[in-house]
Parts: sequence; structure tokens; C-alpha cells
Amino acid sequence: MIHAAFKCARAVAAATLRGRAVPVRSSLVRYSTPLRLIHGEISVPNANHVAIQMVNYALSHARSQRSDESYAQGMLVLEQCLGNQADDDQVSQDSKATVLLAMSDLLYESGNSSEAIERLKQVMTLTLSSLAIRVVAVEALVGLLIQSGQDDASLSVADEFLELVKERGHENLQDVAETAKAIKGLAELVKGSIESAESLFRGLENHEICKGNVALSYGEFLHATGNFEMAKKMYRKAIEGVKDTKESMSSCNMNLKAVSLAATFALGQLESHIGNFGDAEETLTSALTSAEEHYGHNHPKVGVILTGVALMYRNKAKQERSSSFLIQEGLFRRALDLMKAPPLDSEGIINMETQEVMALARGGYAELLLVQENRRSEGEKMKTWAESAWRNRRVSLAEALTPAEPLDKVGIIDARTTRVL
Repeated sequence: MIHAAFKCARAVAAATLRGRAVPVRSSLVRYSTPLRLIHGEISVPNANHVAIQMVNYALSHARSQRSDESYAQGMLVLEQCLGNQADDDQVSQDSKATVLLAMSDLLYESGNSSEAIERLKQVMTLTLSSLAIRVVAVEALVGLLIQSGQDDASLSVADEFLELVKERGHENLQDVAETAKAIKGLAELVKGSIESAESLFRGLENHEICKGNVALSYGEFLHATGNFEMAKKMYRKAIEGVKDTKESMSSCNMNLKAVSLAATFALGQLESHIGNFGDAEETLTSALTSAEEHYGHNHPKVGVILTGVALMYRNKAKQERSSSFLIQEGLFRRALDLMKAPPLDSEGIINMETQEVMALARGGYAELLLVQENRRSEGEKMKTWAESAWRNRRVSLAEALTPAEPLDKVGIIDARTTRVL
């Protein structure tokens, strides 16, 4: 049956690429057991089997070359699949939501976050779809809104979904409810609302759902507020949760690979903050290697990770009263190049998706230049730029660059959203 469905998906895909429509109605096949989709093994209750096979084909084809053409062809398959889904019951809406999640994934991977956000919003309009699928869309939507600097919108989406879950009651929805709380907790943390975030994260460590994104977001809250031992446990739980997961659905910048990378990166930053520089260097190197393998050596995410590595060497030099000037300068410069930082004298909109990390990198770089007489003028310009671009509400740029004792107010770069928490 699976072989036949896969052949059907290939036929539909081929027909789509030739511009012919091949009708596939959601009543053809119903599916109720886990199968591989997007970034792991998931359960899609009663979803359309043929639609699932078409989704897997489209994702596989798009990622086989990761080119503009392969992504465009993958999207054509998904658009054909979406057009052939009904819209009149939970079965058909779950199938439709699954296709929209896949579309948002491909759009995000090809650099079109704004269109990915629109597809995720479409999932939220499918009121008959299961909450288990909608929570995946909310998680990804909040993640992309945070990454694009739309903090108020991200909190609004998270809050509305949490209220919806509460209205439905907690029976058979406990995992969804706790995940919804963690999503809102991350949105509150981004806005610097520590007390609100704490009320949402409190007690999650005792819940089975505390793994992956939930554990990572909770760990970042604990890290940001100085509870390093507990934060370290949460980061490790997030990493192990990704390795062990068998039934997980995730999308865009909140997918399983992104979670594993971000948790490793956050753990490395934590080790640096507490002065364990040997462990920090090893862990951050692992995160850097993972980012390069997954995104490619020239991706902005690699620049984000390099910023964390540079800051680790900066902290190490300050604590050990040593010098790593050339290493730091090389890392900051490469990070800024990869993040496509604008010239210091440019005007206009800064890249919102990496603005805070750019400011952090330029702030650290500026301090290197300010101690050199012949480069002090450039350092002053860079410092001014960094302070102007900094927008974190919880910690100042100076606090993020040089954490002070007691370490209860440190900044953490979240690799998922490329924001400083």
C-alpha cells in the first residue's frame, strides 16, 4: 500500500511539474499511524495517506539539491496537493494543515520567512483541525514572528492560542496545554517580562512534554536568570529529547534540527558564562560544525554561532588576563560578513532577523578597536552603531558583552530565532 501511494505521489508530482492537474481527494485513503514527515516521526490522526506521501516527496525533492529550482518544484507539488484537499471535517483539515506546514518549511528554508508566516496563519484558520497540529503551527509562527522582530504579534498569537486551549479544558490536552504555556513563556522572555515568563514555565520540568523546544525555552529562561545548574539540565534534556523522539512534528525555525543546534549552542554559552572555557570551546565547536553541515558554510546562522564563539574567547581573555585579539577580530569580522551587516554609515532598515546579534558582534568588535590608537575612530563609529541597533529590553549591550557578578542577568543568543534573550 505504501509503495502504491508513493508511486501515486510521484505520478502526481510529475503531472504537476508538467502543468496538468491530477485530482486526489481526501477520501481516497485515511491514515492513522505514525509516518515520517517534515522533521521526525509524527502521528496525524486520520490524515490523507496520499497527501502525506506527496508532502514527503515534495520535501525530499526540494532538499535533494537545495536550489531555487528544486524548492520551486517542491512548492508546485504542495500547491497541487493543497488544492485537492477538502475543507469540511477534521480529517480533511488535518491533511490541509499538514500540507501548509510543509509549505511553510520550504518557504522558510528558501529564505522567504514572510510567506512562511502567511502559510502558518492559514493553518490557524482551520478551526476543525486538531489542536495537536495547530500547536505546531503556533510554535513555528511565534518563532518566525520573534525572528522578524514582531514581538507584540508573537505574544498575541501565543496568548490567543493558550486561551483557546484553556477553553477546551485540559482533558486529553495536557501536552498541548503545557506546550502552549512554553510558547507564550518564550514570547514573554523575548519582551523581557521575567515574572510573566516564570509563571508560565514553573513546573514544566516535572512534565513529560519537557523536551525539545519546551526544555530549550525553559532552559534559556533559567540561564537568563542565573539558575545555571537547572538550565544545564534543561539544555541536555532538550538535546536528548531530539535524539530520542519518535513522534514529533515541528516546523521552520523551531524544527528538531534547529532545536538540537540551539540547545548545544546555548549550553556552550552557559559554560562560557561560568568560566568553563574548555567545555565551552568544545561545545561551541560542535554547534558550529553542526550549523555548517546543515545550513552551509556561508549561511547567516553560521555567523550567529561564530558571534557566540568570539564572545567566549572574549570572556576567556578577560578572566585569564590573556590576549586573543587576532582570534576575536577574525571571528567577529567573519560573523558580520555572513550576517551581511550593513556599512557603518548606511541608513535605512537593518536586517531585523539578525539585528541584535549584529549589534552584539559589532559591540564586541568595537571594544577591540577602541584600545588601538590608530583604529579608535573606527571603534567609536562601530560602538555607536551597535548601541543604536541594540533593542533588547532586559539587558543592555554592555551587560550582554560583559556579564557582571552576580550572574543573574546574562544575555543568551537563541540560535532558533537569532535573538538575544
